[in-house]
Amino acid sequence: MAAELKRWEPEVASFWQSEGRAVARRNLWISIPALLLAFAIWQVWSVAVVNLPNIGFNYSANQLFWLAALPALSGATLRIFYSFAVPIFGGRRWTALSTASLLIPALGLGFAVQDPTTSYGTMMLLALLCGFGGANFSSSMANISFFYPKSEKGTALGLNAGLGNLGVSVVQFVVPLVITAGVFGAFGGDAQTWAKGNETRQLWLQNAGFIWVPFIALSALAAWFGMNDIASMRASFAEQAVIFKRKHNWLMCWLYIGTFGSFIGFSAGFPLLMKGQFPGVDPTKYAFLGPLVGALARPLGGWIADKVGGARVTHWSFLLMIVAVFGVLQFLPEHGVGGSFTGFFVCFLALFALTGLGNGSTFMQVPIIFAKLHQRWAADKGAVAQQAAAAEATKEAAAVLGFIGAIGAYGGFFIPKSYGTSIALTGGVAAALITFIAYYASCLLLNWWYYARKGAEVRC
Repeated sequence: MAAELKRWEPEVASFWQSEGRAVARRNLWISIPALLLAFAIWQVWSVAVVNLPNIGFNYSANQLFWLAALPALSGATLRIFYSFAVPIFGGRRWTALSTASLLIPALGLGFAVQDPTTSYGTMMLLALLCGFGGANFSSSMANISFFYPKSEKGTALGLNAGLGNLGVSVVQFVVPLVITAGVFGAFGGDAQTWAKGNETRQLWLQNAGFIWVPFIALSALAAWFGMNDIASMRASFAEQAVIFKRKHNWLMCWLYIGTFGSFIGFSAGFPLLMKGQFPGVDPTKYAFLGPLVGALARPLGGWIADKVGGARVTHWSFLLMIVAVFGVLQFLPEHGVGGSFTGFFVCFLALFALTGLGNGSTFMQVPIIFAKLHQRWAADKGAVAQQAAAAEATKEAAAVLGFIGAIGAYGGFFIPKSYGTSIALTGGVAAALITFIAYYASCLLLNWWYYARKGAEVRC
């Protein structure tokens, strides 16, 4: 099949059954590993930075914090621009090029950590470049949304995002293993001497970057030769910018901060939170489980939303997230005394699972909301107007999916930062958690009013 699809009508049942579904699935299954690698690169500094002081990098705690936080800031900001890239450049081209761009921070990290004299400015730049990985989410989700009919968007987007989000868990699991051996032999560079107190051992921290390079190259080639552009979905930035005038774009941004913002923020802050609240627990043994649960729950959230309605799943997700945060509060130690790690950990796993379900359902809501709005606006205007409305709804929904992904990603910075601020001001993290409860309550009410209740403006 040609790289550019001249005809693409997934809502036409005969077209979808005869050829559309197979093409859509091929694009989805090439997209998923590309997105997983993007998330791995986005979060790689959260793992690598822990070892820098022990191999000769004399950075302060604040400098280390910023190296871990900068990918979240740059990734969220770049997502705003990536949101509009697919209709301008085409999904195949953009996926291939954006995936290949991950080679820059991966190789850069691998070379930089081998020299303790590498300037802090260089390290900051490399951390910022890891934002390429976070940005890829917005373009990836927008691209996949074009390929599927409304009845299957929730499941498809849930699979793309959920299995892509696994990159967070994969990087937290894989990097601690690969840095303990000379995986690439002479080609991978010499080992560093890791020292802490009287303990020393060899470490190949460069593998934290190098291990992803061959997989990124293969994924970029697969996207270039195996994916498709859709001719009818081309649009300029000006055409897509209409979403900034749409109230429901901003409402869904608020909800997505509560779901994905919580997922990525909890992922970034979970190891440090565990270490601070339960000093006797090794966070590296448990940290990857939270993102793993959240990522696996996301496709389930999209699938359930396709069956029972996105707003309903979002409603219960936020309600139970409030309950789970109350649970976390009950199991925290007070002034370093008491508490229950088991209760704390179980409640946080529940939170991760619920953010995953909510991620899937909110992304299912967006295409339905914009399809209903455009159908409403084109009512009684004839078949041609209805067809044009359906095409516009698809384009707007894709741009909104990318944009809310950009805004939601700022949670990766603000949630860990809120822990630190809460500790600085009150001596504990309870104030931050109470703030989360208030935010989730606002999301619960907003979703119920606009999308879930009988008589809602756009019931979905």
